[in-house]
Amino acid sequence: MAICDWPAAERPRERLVQQGAAALSDAELLAIFLRVGIRGKSAVDLARDLLASFDGDLARLAAASTKELARLPGIGPAKAAQLAATLELARRALAGPLKLKDALASPQAVRDWLRLSLGSLQHEVFVALWLDSQNRLIASEELFRGTLTQTSVYPREVVKRALANNAGAVILAHNHPSGLAEPSRADEVLTSSLKQALLLIDVKLLDHFIVTGGANPLSFAERGLI
Repeated sequence: MAICDWPAAERPRERLVQQGAAALSDAELLAIFLRVGIRGKSAVDLARDLLASFDGDLARLAAASTKELARLPGIGPAKAAQLAATLELARRALAGPLKLKDALASPQAVRDWLRLSLGSLQHEVFVALWLDSQNRLIASEELFRGTLTQTSVYPREVVKRALANNAGAVILAHNHPSGLAEPSRADEVLTSSLKQALLLIDVKLLDHFIVTGGANPLSFAERGLI
């Protein structure tokens, strides 16, 4: 049955207007974005199928490439591009407060941005949030990809990027695709090495986060590891 044939009180768009977006399920919100279904399936059915393609994990869907999305039934290149644009707007919206005020005053905003940006990647990445002297975001940058060790993340390259961005401070982060947020000994050694290298150019390492898809990013500073 098409959504237009549902009782008005059950239609996702009408429910959103009456009750607010938070009252809707992931599938219902996605159905509003999709707008229409395909033959034999409503937009809600199609949204459920789309989520099922990612094991019901909305974060994994958010991390999917446009090519991956476009191959799914009922999506295609146009909707894949629209969804990618919507997700990028969400990332930029989360980064907005970090550009306007002290990032340390908005710890949850930092965590939310990191989870949306890194939480569901299937490969390990190492990023830097470069901050000015008032801890406002200058830029975010992916510095390295692959398994992180002291030999794969080069302190001199991090220092070069700090100077290029004229940074006064930095928040580092990397993801653990395994889903385990606990820092390894290699993570701790690397963080200490980078902190010492950055101190030589008067750039403060404020924190280092480990990001996973399911949990709040782990803070080295909160653990007393910095």
